[in-house]
Amino acid sequence: MRLNALENTLEGIVLPNDIDVNGHMNNGRFMTVCDLNRIDLFIRTGLARIMLRRKWMPIISYHDMSYYKSLKLGQRYRCNMSMEHWDEKYFYMRHRFTNPSGATVAEGVSRAVIRGKDGVIPPEEVVAAVEAYQQLSTEKPSAK
Repeated sequence: MRLNALENTLEGIVLPNDIDVNGHMNNGRFMTVCDLNRIDLFIRTGLARIMLRRKWMPIISYHDMSYYKSLKLGQRYRCNMSMEHWDEKYFYMRHRFTNPSGATVAEGVSRAVIRGKDGVIPPEEVVAAVEAYQQLSTEKPSAK
């Protein structure tokens, strides 16, 4: 997954441990799915490996979600996440949950940093590390 196409989609089904006393998917579970979506993106881009090697940690500093419809037990859903942009400190992401008919169930935004032992790693440094990793991983050994 290249940096110019930073979108990721997870599909799921509402399980018994996802529902609350109202019989629909709990708001906390929506946040967990957003986390899982980010982790999947980290793995696909190579960022997870870089973070492990450099002992960097991803930290969500802000997350807001608006809920429009319920997801009931056994219902399928899709969560699309896109990296909207970054600035000198933060990465900004958008999350959109849809039901099988394509209707928006919930939408949210999050803001995150990557933190190292000496503080926040500037996004440009993170992006450069991912680009270098991707370049190395796509280079083929020369035939001798």
